[in-house]
Amino acid sequence: MAVTTDEFRAALAAFRADATHGVLDTGRYRMRYFTWGSGGPPVVFVHGMSDGARAFVPVMHRLLPHFSCVAYELPDGLTDGSRLARYTHEGYAADLVALLDHLKVPKAAVVGSSFGSTVMFASLAAFPDRFTHAVSQNGFAYRPLTRWQRQLARSARFWPGWFADWPEIHRSVMWRVDRHMLAALPPEVERFYLATSARTPMRASALRSLAIGRVDLRPVLPTIRVPVLLLTGDHDALVPPVCAETLLRLLPDARRIEFAGCGHHPQYSHPGPMAAAIAAFLHAT
Repeated sequence: MAVTTDEFRAALAAFRADATHGVLDTGRYRMRYFTWGSGGPPVVFVHGMSDGARAFVPVMHRLLPHFSCVAYELPDGLTDGSRLARYTHEGYAADLVALLDHLKVPKAAVVGSSFGSTVMFASLAAFPDRFTHAVSQNGFAYRPLTRWQRQLARSARFWPGWFADWPEIHRSVMWRVDRHMLAALPPEVERFYLATSARTPMRASALRSLAIGRVDLRPVLPTIRVPVLLLTGDHDALVPPVCAETLLRLLPDARRIEFAGCGHHPQYSHPGPMAAAIAAFLHAT
C-alpha cells in the first residue's frame, strides 16, 4: 500500500510551510530538531541507523491536527560536535529527555524506528515518568551483529564523507536492503527515501551499527510500564521476527500489528496504515 505521489507532495509541502526548526545543545551535541502542529498530545519520533528526522513527514502529516509532532536528528559525529564513538544508550536517552525539557513537554508518546527503538527503550527504562505510550517500528532490544557485519562496521568507522558521496553504491545497497519496498514506491518517494538516508555520514552508520552489537536491553524490558505498540513488516529483511517475539514476551503491556507487503521502512511505503495504527493506539490506551 504505497503512498501516492500526490499524497507525498501534499505532506512535504505542508511540512515545508508549517514546521518549525531549531537547534538544541544537549551538552553532548548540537541537536537539530523540528516541531510540527500544536493541536494535540505530543508524539516524538526517533529515526533509525541510516535515516533522518524528515523520514516521518508522510506519517506526521496524517496525524495532524490531532497530535503535535516532534522529530530530531541523532548525533552523527561529524557536523554536530558529538563524540559518537563514546556514545552510550544512556547518552541517547538523556538527549531525548533534554529535548522534552527544552520544549517544556512533561510527557510525550514516543515512536522509535529500528535503531531508534533501542534509544526509545533505553529512555522508557531510564525516565519512566516522561512517556505515556511507545511505538516500536521494526524495533528490537537485542540484535547481535554477525562476524562480517562487525568487521565491516569497524572498517567503516574511518570512512570519510556521506552516503551521498557514492550515489550509485548507496542506491545499490538500499535496494538490496529493502527491494520489496522500493519497487512499490512512486519514483518521487523513492528519491526522497534515498536522499534522506544519503545524508547519513558513513562513519555514523558504522558507529551506530557497533552500538547495536553492544546493546542488550532485554533485562530492562519487564520494567517498562507504558503500553507499547509493535509495528512490523512481513517483508522486513533487516530485523528478524524473533526480535518482535522477544519484545512481546518481555514487555508487560505490548501488542503487535504486522503490515502485509511491507519491508523495513513503513514510514515511506505505508504512511497511511502506520499513522492510523499509531492514532488508534494513542486514542485507545
